[in-house]
Amino acid sequence: MNSADGAAVVVGVDGSEPALRAVRLAAAEAARRNRPLRVVHGFIWPLLRVPVDQAAGSPPGGGLRHQAERVVADAVAEAEATAPGIRVTGEIIDGEASAVLLGETPTAVLVVLGDRGLGGFASLVVGSVAVQVASYADCPVLVARGEEHPGGPVVVGVDGSPASRRAVGFAAEQASLRGAGLHAVHAYKHPVSLGPGDMQPLVYDESELRDEEQRVLAESLAGVHDRHPDLAVTHEVVRARPVAALTEASKRALLTVVGGRGRGELSGLLLGSVSQGVLHHSASPVAVVRAPD
Repeated sequence: MNSADGAAVVVGVDGSEPALRAVRLAAAEAARRNRPLRVVHGFIWPLLRVPVDQAAGSPPGGGLRHQAERVVADAVAEAEATAPGIRVTGEIIDGEASAVLLGETPTAVLVVLGDRGLGGFASLVVGSVAVQVASYADCPVLVARGEEHPGGPVVVGVDGSPASRRAVGFAAEQASLRGAGLHAVHAYKHPVSLGPGDMQPLVYDESELRDEEQRVLAESLAGVHDRHPDLAVTHEVVRARPVAALTEASKRALLTVVGGRGRGELSGLLLGSVSQGVLHHSASPVAVVRAPD
């Protein structure tokens, strides 16, 4: 995460209602962090060699570039109305949305975007732009989906991986900024044999297994109290599939935080199955925090 002085919260916009929800979320985040907010619109049409300026003799306000300017202006106005007093700038950048937003991540403190945009397919719960940015970003990515549940905690998924430890740090910071509690969820699957060819042990000690999972959770939370001494921290170890456990916890959460790729997930996946599952099913906004490559 870029913590340099002046680093902005960046929000991607395209004129859709999910993008406006992201603007409101981003404006509140910029206000909490006392950071500037940068509104960015990826303008793909010049790459496709489509005329973008107003045609001669056409009514005022015509042309694709003017429409893009209106999208950015509306988003800036929405941000200023949501969090009066924050510093907001807007820019149109030629390029495809995912590439434009990824270009912002090395210098951003956080990137915020909607779960689906104008180009999304109706069958997709979370759009391809959100998944791509969360997969490759150099800073945490916050996806506006579900709703913030007032009075709820910031929920974080824990599995002992490097990405999980970074997610815990981000979640603790978020909880502290919001004046909320932190609730850590560590889910593990029952190691039973499923039949021939299954390499899981046939015999195991349930108490020893649970003790080991408790240890993973405790190690992941180590240092949180030192950095945030006033933060109320609760936790649970649950025998369940991680996506199901985190989705259930998200129903009461202000925010749900996951690592980009956790322990036990295939190394070829840029965005792990758990983080993708939570992105698609969470009932609250989701932050994805990647570990360094």
